[in-house]
Amino acid sequence: MSRLKISAISYLNTAPLMWDFEHAEAGADFDISYTIPSACAEALRAGTADIGIIPAAAYTTVPDLVIIPEVAIAARRAVRSILLVSHVPVDRWSAQVRTVALDTSSMTSVALAKILFAKWLGGARAYRPMAPDLDAMLGACDAALLIGDPALQVDRKRYCTLDLAEEWVTRTGKSFVFAFWAIRRQALAGRNGSAIAQVFKSSRDHGLSPKNLEALAQEWAPRLGITVEFVRVYLTHNIHYYLDPPSLEGLALYYQLGAEIGALPPPPELRFV
Repeated sequence: MSRLKISAISYLNTAPLMWDFEHAEAGADFDISYTIPSACAEALRAGTADIGIIPAAAYTTVPDLVIIPEVAIAARRAVRSILLVSHVPVDRWSAQVRTVALDTSSMTSVALAKILFAKWLGGARAYRPMAPDLDAMLGACDAALLIGDPALQVDRKRYCTLDLAEEWVTRTGKSFVFAFWAIRRQALAGRNGSAIAQVFKSSRDHGLSPKNLEALAQEWAPRLGITVEFVRVYLTHNIHYYLDPPSLEGLALYYQLGAEIGALPPPPELRFV
């Protein structure tokens, strides 16, 4: 039987999830490629990947997927890596922010930004999909959505920023789920789905061990031009790696509100391995 193909994301926030695949024997059992979140979803849709760490929004549009339980990239407070950025102070956005550049890397954060504007930040804006180049985005629009490592590198002393996860939690009281592992149902044929799921849960657990988290902090800080302490706090405090009941409640509300404003299709049924 051929090895399953994994489409993963090359961001700091996925590094703990990939620990066993990069540092232990799990990597020998899979073919792994790295890309951006939206491309992970497209790889599953096209069948060029069997397993992907997909944006939560993608689950509403890619058919015949099942979710690996208990593992996620989520947030229960400020996440620091999903930001709306502007030269305009946040308290003036209702009057002065009319156009928003949207980072094309993630469907989930795009839909979340649209939900926040529609429900709580003064109504829908004119949105413009753009590559994640902050100078170009703010040259074309009043505000910009940035995700992942580019958002972590934003100089918050220079710009006005709104952390989307923090705003979501403040407005709803719910956790927010950005991404989770999903498998094409066809790829599970003849395989032990529970055993496969356990590989991904174990990799998460090993990646979050204190020794391995420190190794990741030492590796990624110079790569991103941020401090080791920043990485430590980000991976242990800002990102929540569990698809637990509070995360599932937040996910259900996100799907509901996204459908209400037309940013997402009708809420899907969650199917697990």
